[in-house]
Amino acid sequence: MIRRHTLSNGLRIVHHEDTTTQMVAVNLLYNVGARNEDAEHTGYAHLLEHLMFEGSVNIPNYDIHVQLAGGENNAWTNNDLTNYYITIPKNNVETAFWLESDRMLGLALTEQSIKVQKEVVIEEFKQHHLNRPYGDVQHLIRSIAYKVHPYRWPTIGLCTEHIEQATRDSIMQFYHRYYTPDNAILSVVGNISFDEVVRMAEKWFGTIGNEATPSPCCTRRYIKGGHLTEPEQKRIRRKTVYRHVPSNMLVMAFHMSDRYQQEYHVCDLITDILSAGQSSRLIQHLINTRKLFTSLDAYIQGSLDAGLLYIMGRLSDGVTFEEAEQAVWHELDTLKHTTVPDEELNKVRNRSESERTLNNINYLNRATNLAQLELIGQDSTFADELTRYCSVTTEDIKHTSRKIFTKKNCSVLYYKKR
Repeated sequence: MIRRHTLSNGLRIVHHEDTTTQMVAVNLLYNVGARNEDAEHTGYAHLLEHLMFEGSVNIPNYDIHVQLAGGENNAWTNNDLTNYYITIPKNNVETAFWLESDRMLGLALTEQSIKVQKEVVIEEFKQHHLNRPYGDVQHLIRSIAYKVHPYRWPTIGLCTEHIEQATRDSIMQFYHRYYTPDNAILSVVGNISFDEVVRMAEKWFGTIGNEATPSPCCTRRYIKGGHLTEPEQKRIRRKTVYRHVPSNMLVMAFHMSDRYQQEYHVCDLITDILSAGQSSRLIQHLINTRKLFTSLDAYIQGSLDAGLLYIMGRLSDGVTFEEAEQAVWHELDTLKHTTVPDEELNKVRNRSESERTLNNINYLNRATNLAQLELIGQDSTFADELTRYCSVTTEDIKHTSRKIFTKKNCSVLYYKKR
């Protein structure tokens, strides 16, 4: 049974007891990501994630206490949120509450720790986005598809200069604005009772206040659905770049709904119909039969605000971009004008249900998923989320395909090898 509680300072708690394990996952999600940044100060959410492990006012060395308690910890950031977790034996679970509450209460940053982590993040930027083949694809396609919304830059940021220029004051302003109880969700899953979770949460988090300091490097706090709406795209957008890569790549991005709409789940299943497994349409028709691509994938951005549905693939030698793109449009037109057979839709629905059910067997995955469902604000049960996928019909597939797979809704990147 999933149970909830909210502290007087606004911290939301979600709990699921699991007595089949001797472990507990303590997951703390902050409702802040790259979309909360200003266009002149990007990469702050990700940089701050790194800095959160540099020690707090009362705990100079975070990792040593996790290790001594027999736990493991990590974190990740995306455009919408920042997520921290500790998995720890149930007898030592209070250590996790102590550690996370002190990081929320007061981060202790020195100029040296900032310098070190800025270098780490800049090296990550160079390694994954500047020096890696196809590493700048997300920077390029986002800048084509988005003109207003902060999704126009990826989580790592727009450029290394923004990270280099970040100051201690600007980082702390970002921290104080978003790392507050009323902007966080504490999800606890494992061998611990609900009453014990509430008791520890009150003890360690209950006295922390909400102090939001205005900052030039961050936009106002998001409410459900965000506060910026990307204007409707009126025509197809195209860009061609030349890079030293092994093969040409075609990237197509289509605007789709936000995470709160049923269309989100329809689009997710559409991408499965297109590219999930060897029997999927793009793989079967454009790789195995026509041999136009050596690899081809379709997936959704998975964002809270209105996102993108991507189709991207590497072209076979001798195939032109025009030929490859036309072949993809042909497959999309088929989805728009013919009904997907029930057997094919059932296959992807069953696949989706199986993957999500297996994913939630793990107590840490369950804690992470519960926190994200709570953030969305919908019924935070796994069964409800599965129902949304299982309720998608063949008519939904056709209707949504007709809506989003249009030329004016498409951004195209030709990524050409030199």
